Amino acid sequence: MNAFLYLLTVLIWGSTWIAIKWQLGVVPAPVSIAYRFWIAAAVLLLILVVMRKPVRPPQQAWRYLVAQGIALFCCNFLCFYYASQWVPSGLVAVVFSTAPLWNAVNGRLFLGRALQPQVVLGALLGLAGIGLLFLPQMQGHWSDGGMLRGLGLALLGTLFFSTGNLLSSRMQALGLTPWLTNTWAMFIGAGVLTLAGVLLGLPFAIEPSARYVGSLLYLAVPGSVIGFTAYLLLVGRLGPDKAAYCTVLFPVVALTISTVFEGYRWSALAFAGLACVLGGNLLAFLPMRARLKAVSA
Repeated sequence: MNAFLYLLTVLIWGSTWIAIKWQLGVVPAPVSIAYRFWIAAAVLLLILVVMRKPVRPPQQAWRYLVAQGIALFCCNFLCFYYASQWVPSGLVAVVFSTAPLWNAVNGRLFLGRALQPQVVLGALLGLAGIGLLFLPQMQGHWSDGGMLRGLGLALLGTLFFSTGNLLSSRMQALGLTPWLTNTWAMFIGAGVLTLAGVLLGLPFAIEPSARYVGSLLYLAVPGSVIGFTAYLLLVGRLGPDKAAYCTVLFPVVALTISTVFEGYRWSALAFAGLACVLGGNLLAFLPMRARLKAVSA
């Protein structure tokens, strides 16, 4: 089951970066994100009702839900949507792939969880590979103010994502499922974004194009309902550090999509980077005996 959830999360979230790019343009980012999570939360609530599951969280969970809604379903996505204005979708995915390190460190600082050396080493190897994959794209952009702003926003969004992971882990420890917590945290995030949009006087019209509407629905249902539920189930099963390691593979999927839609060209450096990413996965997830056997084979 863990392998299925892992693969599902990688494939769905690895393909959402190009959909986020397609959301940019006519509709302001906060409005697009609010639409996304109003739809996703409504679908999740309908699923809970149809499955006859509890729909009201206990009182002690609300402080965590509010914090998760603001961190994970509001600030996190604001950072990534605005970062995508300056940074290519694949490069945003690269920055997001630092999530395993932040989750492992934050889990140690705030939850007292021991750092597992093989997870950290595997993440570092994967990140090194991702750096090789996208290093050519950064050439000529290091002094670009817009590019640097985008990178900073992407990193900040990753920190908000890590915070949301820890909050979800805390609520699952209370016996609450991601189906329930995601529903209300998404409602909270969408509500905060809607209120902010009204106060700022942002237009709430929807762009009537197939690309905008299609990408919005894809982000709302597969990207949010299925993707977040699968991922946060992994957080509960594996812990935030190991679960977030699947983010290291997101850029590989994003790069494949970029090859089709954005004309990315593979090189020897890119293939070396891909090998490092896959090696990092092997190091982090296989049991020690299996890792030693794989190395000696």
